Amino acid sequence: MPTSLLPLITFLAVTFAIVGAWSLAMDLFLRDRSKLKSRLEEELHNRTRVRARQSLLKNLNQNELSALVSEGDERLTFRERVQEALEQAGLLITPRQLGSYCLVSGCGCGLFTLLIRGHFGIGLVASAVGAWLPWLWVKRTRIKRQAAMRLQLADAFELMSSTLQAGQSMAQAMQAVAADFPAPIAEEFLLCSEQQNLGLDPEISMRQLARRTGMIELQIFVVAVLVQRQVGGNLAEILRSLAQVVRERFRIQGMVEALTAEGRMQAMVLMALAPFLLVVMLVMNRGYINSLLEAPWLLFSMVGLQGLGWLWIRKIVNFEF
Repeated sequence: MPTSLLPLITFLAVTFAIVGAWSLAMDLFLRDRSKLKSRLEEELHNRTRVRARQSLLKNLNQNELSALVSEGDERLTFRERVQEALEQAGLLITPRQLGSYCLVSGCGCGLFTLLIRGHFGIGLVASAVGAWLPWLWVKRTRIKRQAAMRLQLADAFELMSSTLQAGQSMAQAMQAVAADFPAPIAEEFLLCSEQQNLGLDPEISMRQLARRTGMIELQIFVVAVLVQRQVGGNLAEILRSLAQVVRERFRIQGMVEALTAEGRMQAMVLMALAPFLLVVMLVMNRGYINSLLEAPWLLFSMVGLQGLGWLWIRKIVNFEF
């Protein structure tokens, strides 16, 4: 064998060895991951199908369903508003369970504060604050879920547009989104598709999709689909335009966040300034601050005014568009 071919043969042998070792490692380590991913997707589909079958909507007649989707938010009771917030947050709990969580949290915070401070008024305030914590958690979960869904909407609309241009139906386009996208948008579109498969009127299932998510983008999507069903039109082009609108809203939202970043930073500094100075005074001059600690109502007033200022600044830098 010529000596000049030895480096080439060595290079090829090392390259094939590395590729073979990499393929073996990927097969050993990623095989279980792919199986887990497929099982999670199957569990998501099964849970969504069960959720669709257990939906209260299919137990109503057509007139009751029409009345349900036609009524505005002002006609909803408190329990219905709480149920709507739980659905928008993607939480599979009932308003009764949420009320139990609020009761337990309030009692726990109140008893703990009462044992630590031994003051009934402070314990009562802590109990009220603790009772609100589960509801604040629900609101935070809803905001995070809607933000994650907005990140997926533009690509989902473009996929649906391409599916419709390929000659598929709207139901098949929604199933394509449910198959190719992760939660939460896959879960919502799959639930809407399963409700239609169970016999629910498409218009009602689409309206419930908009109400269940609580997003203006999906409300526009539902209106566009319903108008197209009644008067016709190029739905694929409408969805492509809607995807551009969603991306433009993201661009404007990023611009607004950049312009209001200074205001949000000032709010964080102002909110942290008073507690920081309180801790500093406790460390450096405890006797000077004892007079304040002997009057708890002053501390509660500070917390209340701080919260009012935070809400005021938040109202200024956050707005709907």
